[in-house]
Parts: sequence; structure tokens; C-alpha cells
Amino acid sequence: MPHRIKQPPKAYSKHYHLGLGFHGFHRINYLEWGDPAKFNTQETLFCVHGLTRNAHDFDYFAHEMCKDYRVVCPDVVGRGDSDHLDSAEGYNYLQYNADMNALIARLGVTEVNWIGTSMGGIIGMVLASVAQSPIRRLVVNDIGPEVSRDALMSIAEYIGRSDEFDTQKDIETYLRGIYREFAPMSDDDWVQMARYASRRTKTGKWRLKVDNRVGDAFRDSISFFNVDMWETWERITCPVLVLRGKDSSFLSEDTAQRMLEGGPQTTLVEFEDTGHTPTLRNDEQVQVIADWLKEN
Repeated sequence: MPHRIKQPPKAYSKHYHLGLGFHGFHRINYLEWGDPAKFNTQETLFCVHGLTRNAHDFDYFAHEMCKDYRVVCPDVVGRGDSDHLDSAEGYNYLQYNADMNALIARLGVTEVNWIGTSMGGIIGMVLASVAQSPIRRLVVNDIGPEVSRDALMSIAEYIGRSDEFDTQKDIETYLRGIYREFAPMSDDDWVQMARYASRRTKTGKWRLKVDNRVGDAFRDSISFFNVDMWETWERITCPVLVLRGKDSSFLSEDTAQRMLEGGPQTTLVEFEDTGHTPTLRNDEQVQVIADWLKEN
């Protein structure tokens, strides 16, 4: 049983910044953990969630790490408490990269340590690969430069296709089904995930906090190309920690090994009885990142 969060009142503060796209401005919600009085002297951990997830996925991790770091966790546009866009065309990596760059600038820092789960790892790899990147150290959680078509299609089957639910418990049951590879997850973790992943509608029903058009954009994108980012990977120069669930359907053992053979200085850590993705909700997974940050 993973150690539970004993979260003090107001352990984090909630903010937003404005992103800009072809449609106009949109609000990006983010959570900030740590002591504001120490922000100028603390390194920043910038934590970005997966395709259909939200900033609260990092609550356990951020709570444990904010004693030593400023921890910032955004909701990518179309997810969580961030705005929804007017068109599915806006949900693309160009927009996500621009929004995250704008948020880094808002924080008033020149360097960040990037913790990216799945989609968040892809965004991190892209930003780390460009000249004068603000990413000092990069942690990619169960994602790599190559993803199989089968793995992508498994997400395409459900993303953006959920309707209303009668209760929040129904939301929890649904999440347990589509995220069955997540580990570790206690019953309390599933309850918390359902709480932050859903909202009540005016009719009294419940809906997920993900714009259904995110799913439309995702299906359109994978119909044109596979995820092949090896050239991007080769351009990364900062140290990289790769986390992999040994039962992952997204980051294969062959891809993980290839990441060690070329590109940036890379460390690989694998977790038993875990698929896609390690949830960073226990001391073991958090400590791996904490130790690596101190050593690199």
C-alpha cells in the first residue's frame, strides 16, 4: 500500500496564464507548490501530464518534492480547469509547446527541470531539442521517440467519446477501465482521480474535464503519421531520465534500449508490475526522480 498524502491546507496555489493561438487567447490553469518566499532560490520542477489527464496527477509527487523545489503543474489546454478551444484544429503540439514556453516565461525563470508523463514527455522532448532550450534536466515518463500504431489506436478508441455519467462513482469505474495499466493506484487514488477529472453539469450529471474535440484531433493526427521522433531525440543535449513500466504498451523494451544507445546522456529505470504509466504516487517512484536530480 503506497504511503498516503497528508496534505496540509493550501499546500498549493492555483493560477492561470494566457496562451495565444490562431483562435485568440485562452486561459491555462496551473498549480504551484512550494514556499513563495523561496522561489527565487529554488530550482523549478515543471510537471506536464498525459494526453487525457490533468495537473492533479502530480499531487503526490509535488507534495513530496516541494520542500526542495518550486513545483509547477499546468493543465494543458482542453484539459482540467484550462479553457477549451473553439476548434479541434487547435489541439496540436505546436500550440502545446507555445503554451508551455509562455508559462515558463511567466514564472520568471531561465531554467526548469521537466517532468513529462506520456504526452508531457513528448512536449518536453521537443522543447529540449531546440537551441537555447530552458530545460536543464528532462524526465520522460513511459514515452519515447517511437510509439506503436496499436498503442495509439488503443487510446483513439475511447478518447473524447465518453458521454455523461450519473455519479462520480461511475466516473471512477470508467477510469479504472481505461487506465488499467496505471500503477501504483490504491482505492483512495482512484477516488481522488475521479474527483479531479470530472465536473458536475447543470443537469446534475457528471462529465470528464476533457474537451471531446481533443479526441477528434488525436484521431486525425494518427491517421497521417506514426510517432517517430528519433531525429528530435538526437538533438537533445541535457541529461535525461527515462521511466518505464515493465508492462508498458507504449514504451517498448527495444525502444527504451535504443534511447540508451544514442542521443543524450540517458538513465533508464524500470518499475515492476507497472504498465503505461508509472503514476509517481509512491515513495519508490518519487525517490528515483529525487535521487537522479541530485546526481545530475
